[in-house]
Amino acid sequence: MKKIIVSLVVLLSLTVFNTSFAINNKPAKEKNVEIVQNLYSAFAKGDVPAVLEKFHPKIEWNEAENFPYADGNPYIGPQAVLEGVFARLGGEWEYWNLTEQIYYEANSGEIIVTGRYKAKNKMTAKEINVQFVHLWTLEDGIVTKFQQYADTYQTVQAMK
Repeated sequence: MKKIIVSLVVLLSLTVFNTSFAINNKPAKEKNVEIVQNLYSAFAKGDVPAVLEKFHPKIEWNEAENFPYADGNPYIGPQAVLEGVFARLGGEWEYWNLTEQIYYEANSGEIIVTGRYKAKNKMTAKEINVQFVHLWTLEDGIVTKFQQYADTYQTVQAMK
């Protein structure tokens, strides 16, 4: 009986230790989700410097094929993304909101985000409500690659 009690105490101790370890030391993938969530939050607040600081110096950024800003694909480096994508969004759209984001972790470590772009073009006053998927690749908490997939037709039409 004494051996059974000792065995149960040891088993219970190991279970508590392992549970405590798992709670306090989140897996890297979960941290990547938090990093990407924080990027969307910073972008929504207009804090572009906070977004750019999480980009690798040689980030490879790709807009969806036929998207208006795909003409510079691939954008290499934070400055190229700032000038080729972010500045153009700010210059051509009255607002550009990302909504309804859902975050997924791929088994390979990438973060997938689905959602919608809700925006109004400055020149035409046309509004869009466009589906998107973003694929983020991170290494050591820094974004190394980004790929956008989006409804390009609706966006292009709003700009005409």
